[in-house]
Amino acid sequence: MVAKIVSGKSIRGMLHYNENKVERGQARLILASAFAGEIGKMDFGNKLRRFENLTMFNGKVKTNAIHISLNFDQSDKLNNELLQKITIDYMEKIGFGDQPYLVYKHTDAAHPHLHITTTNIKADSGRIDIHNIGKTLSETARKEIEIGYNLIRAAGRKTSDGLGIKPADLEKVVYGKSATKRAITNIVNSVVKSYCFTSLAEFNAILKQFNVIADRGMEETQMFQKKGLVYSIIDAGGKQVGISFKASAIYMHPHYSNWNRSLSKIGKNENLIGLS
Repeated sequence: MVAKIVSGKSIRGMLHYNENKVERGQARLILASAFAGEIGKMDFGNKLRRFENLTMFNGKVKTNAIHISLNFDQSDKLNNELLQKITIDYMEKIGFGDQPYLVYKHTDAAHPHLHITTTNIKADSGRIDIHNIGKTLSETARKEIEIGYNLIRAAGRKTSDGLGIKPADLEKVVYGKSATKRAITNIVNSVVKSYCFTSLAEFNAILKQFNVIADRGMEETQMFQKKGLVYSIIDAGGKQVGISFKASAIYMHPHYSNWNRSLSKIGKNENLIGLS
């Protein structure tokens, strides 16, 4: 099992994303923890207000939206009941057991995976600290759940293996333009499709796991003003190697302008720039 935790500033955006997947038949809401009423009778407003009622308790905390994905191996045998148990167990172990959360089972990828939307603001107005939670509580929970539910273990493999994304091979990309472009394209497109992020910094935090980085350039440049991006391969020290490519040269054209147009269809107040 591979777990990914991403924080953001728009619960509405995260909720919109999952609900839009449901409308397109690519996801199903399988669990609503700490929500009153039946799942099938809750509309978007009911779900959003449940989270907003908590975030209003602590308006000083702007990064209050938590989006978690749990990714399983294709050979894991998982029905909805088992996925619910795994999710409840995982959320308890990382300290979110008492928080309201929605669990969506997505069906738009080859591997089974869940998306969980919640908030780190508690009923007493306190905030759940998520600093390094991915390396501490989440990693421990993941290992315990793999053993407890007899799941395919992620240990000993790249965490990207569970999502089918391979880091760029530095020894190959430095030798030729075609190899570099192919590596960057595969990684960027896979990350945009398979992850949730709410800023360029978060986007790069994910890309760097696969030896790629996105750069807007200096503020005075035309690229920055036109909301463009340049993608490059980086080595273990974060130094750029090989040739860089503009977003326009990559399939899906993953630059700011395209993301902004996509978001306008989701909602005017969203600040998410890419979602899994």
